[in-house]
Amino acid sequence: MTSASRGFGAAFRLTLITADPGLAADADAAGVNRIGVDFEHLGKAERQAGHDTRISRHGWSDLAAIAGAVRQAAVFARLNPVHSGTADEVERALGLGASVLMLPCFATAGEVEQFLCCVRGRARVVILVELAAAVMRIREILAVEGIDEVMLGLNDLHLQFRVGNHFEVLASPVVDMLASEVRSKGLSLAVGGVGRVGDTTLPVRADLVLAQYPRLGATGAWLARSFLGGLPASGTLADSVCALRTRLDEWGAASAEELESARIELARAAAAWSRADTSRVTQRGRRD
Repeated sequence: MTSASRGFGAAFRLTLITADPGLAADADAAGVNRIGVDFEHLGKAERQAGHDTRISRHGWSDLAAIAGAVRQAAVFARLNPVHSGTADEVERALGLGASVLMLPCFATAGEVEQFLCCVRGRARVVILVELAAAVMRIREILAVEGIDEVMLGLNDLHLQFRVGNHFEVLASPVVDMLASEVRSKGLSLAVGGVGRVGDTTLPVRADLVLAQYPRLGATGAWLARSFLGGLPASGTLADSVCALRTRLDEWGAASAEELESARIELARAAAAWSRADTSRVTQRGRRD
């Protein structure tokens, strides 16, 4: 995709994970599209050991509270990878009002088929591609009937491919290939998470990340934890969401050359951050 039509940001689907009903209500009023909880815990702590990644301990009461707090947003639940209790998890999530269900951490088309058989068309199904094995089998996986949306999990993919950070993955040919495969199937694509416009505390400028969405033809993302941390005192969550959508609109109207230039700059910034991290680890090791 060389550019996107006007209104790219307005149509962009934002997903917030939270167990806080008050925050959920604020996000709902701010126009966040999906709000819900994260039940995934099986194998996740081991897979992401030593990294600052999201490991939630949400319960069923949290999902019920979120469902009661939102009025416009779709109620979302990320479930566990396929296991003996998957069918029960799906039924409970549906019973508590979830209309969007995510399958994480799968390696085969068979796991996706099993999950879809449990859902039976009663919710929108998002599959989260985050294992190297799933990347290798992406065509077989995307051939499974019933998938509604694909999300690329950049944190796990950067661990899987043993690169310095998730921004390296975002700027890589691997993500380009995955995006092309998803688009060829006519499926919606979401990628990673987005930070606040103008946030200067991030190791890589949020604006370089935002440019990748129209470049990849992606129309959805998580609201990153950094998006909610330290909101400007003079603004609100709604202001920050509006600014994000406006900036996505602007990138959606950019030329192919401008988007590729932003990708190159992102790759350079990601590599620099990786080198800095490596240097800090080396220096700490010498002191120890």
